[in-house]
Amino acid sequence: MPTNRKFVFANEQIIYHVFNRGVEKRPIFTKSREYSRALETLKFYRYGSLPLKFSKFLDLANDKKDELWKNLDDENVLVEIIAFCLMPNHFHFLLKQKKENGISKFISNFSNSYTKYFNTKNKRVGPLLQGLFKAVFVDSDEQFIHLSRYIHLNPVTSYLIKTEDLENYQWSSYFEYLVPKAEKITSSEEVLGFFKSINEYKKFVLDQVSYARELDKIKHLVLE
Repeated sequence: MPTNRKFVFANEQIIYHVFNRGVEKRPIFTKSREYSRALETLKFYRYGSLPLKFSKFLDLANDKKDELWKNLDDENVLVEIIAFCLMPNHFHFLLKQKKENGISKFISNFSNSYTKYFNTKNKRVGPLLQGLFKAVFVDSDEQFIHLSRYIHLNPVTSYLIKTEDLENYQWSSYFEYLVPKAEKITSSEEVLGFFKSINEYKKFVLDQVSYARELDKIKHLVLE
């Protein structure tokens, strides 16, 4: 079952579904610029240490940011982000740990940085997210691929957008899965490797009937 106890992620290569929502289910993303800031925060804090502070990173031109990513050592990665979705009052991440306790460090850095930004911009104080994050261990390939679908379908199943608009939802990794040359935050090949083609994965995600049948298998994994 999901829990909000303090996690110690001791092993590398483990995969977890991680999620959290706003305090009292309040919105945590209210504007496009807030979603965009969250994406930049995800990119930055995947790494355990960087040669500059986040505030300095944000001031870099895009070509300088690209140069920074190319020169970073993969040994410094805390987590691989396999899939993600940012929603108005919550988020979902599918993460593979690359360093001991990397998931906890990544989520802590992301949450603290984004909360500070949100509170400053919205002239508020106090916690933004509900306590400690929740996490569920992914222990099978079936669970793994169905979770990727659950996460990518979240904007549709939450009635935020229509199915036909899913490919244009900017705040999830679904677009990265469908467009191989897109600038990526995620390691989409982890999931796509289970499918013969990108179109096959797209059909899998959009298979509403099949999804509804499978949802019961992972109902204990979800936030709603």
